[in-house]
Order: sequence, then structure tokens, then C-alpha cells
Amino acid sequence: MAYLLDADIFIQAKNLHYGMDFCPAFWDWLIKSNSKEKLFSIEKVGDELQAIEDNLSEWAKKRGANFFLKPDKSVLQSLVEVSRWVNEQDYEEGAKNVFLQKADYYLIAHAKSKKYTVVTHEKFADSKTKIKIPNVCIGLGIKCMTTYEMLRKERARFILKP
Repeated sequence: MAYLLDADIFIQAKNLHYGMDFCPAFWDWLIKSNSKEKLFSIEKVGDELQAIEDNLSEWAKKRGANFFLKPDKSVLQSLVEVSRWVNEQDYEEGAKNVFLQKADYYLIAHAKSKKYTVVTHEKFADSKTKIKIPNVCIGLGIKCMTTYEMLRKERARFILKP
């Protein structure tokens, strides 16, 4: 199973539980998992992270296209399917327009085309005004989980040296 990480995974990790200053093992684990082709994100997420201009931005700049994947032909084809599904739902037009302009749209299309599991902190919500990643994933049959579920499934271990 390969994972595709949403921007909020990186941002919340840096700001909360896995700060780069006190938990470098988390960030090393991301890099190591990527080198094993088990974990990625997408170019649009990388762009969002780099726009912040902080230590996370610097980290993201060093990862490159092997970590932050560019869309290929199959992803572009999946964009049509994701767009169709979103437009067929009972969301407000403004919510649809916002979603189709965000990285989330591309993240889900990439996951659909490559059969990746989406990793996000977003929760399913019964809302007509905001489209959430888990809602679209469920609707399109894409696996979706949180960081903690991924770390447990992969048996990640961040152990201090004795």
C-alpha cells in the first residue's frame, strides 16, 4: 500500500505533534518511506508548503518531484471522474467551485488513478458548504486515513537512543 499525504499532514505535524526541532525522526521516516516508494504527496501540495516560507518550506523544497508527484495522463483522466462526482452531489455551487480549484481535487484524482491511500486530518462532514476529502474518497471508493492510522499500519517507531 502506498500513501498520498494532504498538506495538513505536514503543517499540523510541524506545528503540533512532530515539530522539526524536537521530533526529527518523523521527518526522517517520511523521507525513508518515500525512498521505498511507500509515501508521496503531490506537486500542488508541495507548492502550498513552499509558499509558507518557513522551515517546512525549506524541507519541502529539498524533496523534489520524487516526493511531490506531478500529474501524469492517468491523473488527468481521473480529474474528470472526480469533477463529475463532485458536480453530481448536492453541494452548493460555491463549494464545488472552491474544491475544484484546490490541491485536494488533484490529490484525490492522483490517489484514484494510482490506487493510493489518502492521508489527511480532515473528517467526514455532512455539509453542503464545504467539500471534505473523506467525503469524496468514500464516494469514489478511495481509501482514506489519518496520520496516526498510517503510522500504526506501517509500524513506525520513533525511539530515543539509550
